[in-house]
Amino acid sequence: MEQYDAVIIGAGLAGLTCGLELAEKGQKVLLLEAEPVVGGRTSSYIDNGMKVESGFHRYIGFYSEMPKMLRKAGIQLNEIFTWEEKVEIRVRKKEKLITLGAAPLFGPKKTIMGILGNNELLPLRDKLSLVSFFLSGLKDLVTNPKRLDACNIRDYAKKHKVSEDAFHNVIIPFSTGLYFLPPERYSAYVFFGLLAPAIKRFYKMRIGAFLGGMTDVMCQPMAEAIEKKGGIVKTDHKVCKLYMDGQNNITGVEMEDGRIFYGKKVVVATTLNSAKQLLKPLFKDHPWFQPMFELPMMSAATLQMELKKPALPKDITTFGPRTSLISFAEQSRSTFRHVPGRLSIIMSNPERFLEMTPEETLQVVIKDAKLLGMDFEEDIIDYRQINHYDDFHSLEPGYHWMRPEQVTPVEGLLLAGDYTMQPYFATMEGAVVSGQKAARAILSSEKR
Repeated sequence: MEQYDAVIIGAGLAGLTCGLELAEKGQKVLLLEAEPVVGGRTSSYIDNGMKVESGFHRYIGFYSEMPKMLRKAGIQLNEIFTWEEKVEIRVRKKEKLITLGAAPLFGPKKTIMGILGNNELLPLRDKLSLVSFFLSGLKDLVTNPKRLDACNIRDYAKKHKVSEDAFHNVIIPFSTGLYFLPPERYSAYVFFGLLAPAIKRFYKMRIGAFLGGMTDVMCQPMAEAIEKKGGIVKTDHKVCKLYMDGQNNITGVEMEDGRIFYGKKVVVATTLNSAKQLLKPLFKDHPWFQPMFELPMMSAATLQMELKKPALPKDITTFGPRTSLISFAEQSRSTFRHVPGRLSIIMSNPERFLEMTPEETLQVVIKDAKLLGMDFEEDIIDYRQINHYDDFHSLEPGYHWMRPEQVTPVEGLLLAGDYTMQPYFATMEGAVVSGQKAARAILSSEKR
């Protein structure tokens, strides 16, 4: 019977990070991924002949642990990212844009002009209405986080008399624009929790767009680095249940074909939804797991299009408040350079679009795009709607405290994933940190 030091279920960023950390320390690691490619929610693949990504992703410059892991895998940031010094917010008036600098150190002029400019669409009184909102929110994040988490971002903005235009043109792009929840359902704690690391490392702030599919340029190289260090990575290997010994310890995993892989430790590094499906049969009555089982989930939907020409003059992160195109970017000069035009869109209020056909979603997008000054209807070559059902833990008020730790009370079982308890919310950095914490727990237990 072959036994591994660690069997890791899921080869998204959390699982890859955990595997890389352990393999680097000489651990015998087996990483099992159900899909044909590694990457999880940060994957890219071919969907019926069209190159797609699991979702529209951006690397944030203030991340600290993710770049360390990429370098451990031999990946140089400047080789896989192109850097954006600003973002654009398109309002529902043709050709009207708010441009905000997104790189204080690398593009200081654009940052300063973004604050001082845009007066036509964001007058001084609107800017001033945001000052109390941001200062109070960051204070409450430190002094009264649970009360902040009990409030949604719209109510918090109303409390601090943020003007309606400022709310829609600034706050919604950086809340709903990132996590697709309407503001009435978006936790104020999560919003300010996302900002806190940026303030601590504001000088590092900039946005990186991938120079290729995420599996190709990031996740597959991480998997190869694990294998170079002696680990094993298997795709198309779906775990159907956890294997428990007679003492109620987790000692391995069982595959769909009945094979069992044994491990001293098993790390469930899947989405929250998949983790619940694996854990509930064994631990449905275990009190430690109850908050995790009750933690709600949320879905996402993206529409990705190939075009005869670029939809926008620049490949840049763009927001479309008050439309279904809450966050999007032209990508033909960066991520998808094999086609003349390529647009990826995160859909606002995804539950609405999960019930639609791709054709119906496309018609909504075409209509809303025209409100933002974009007309690409005649240029569409191909398109795909990529749906993620229950792939994220809910960022609604009151749920942050239900996130589980990486170390469970069950011998041999650990968790990893951005839904677990760590300082980040449904981000690549959060996935990496969770994988690191799981790996460190395993390594520390080996020393005892």
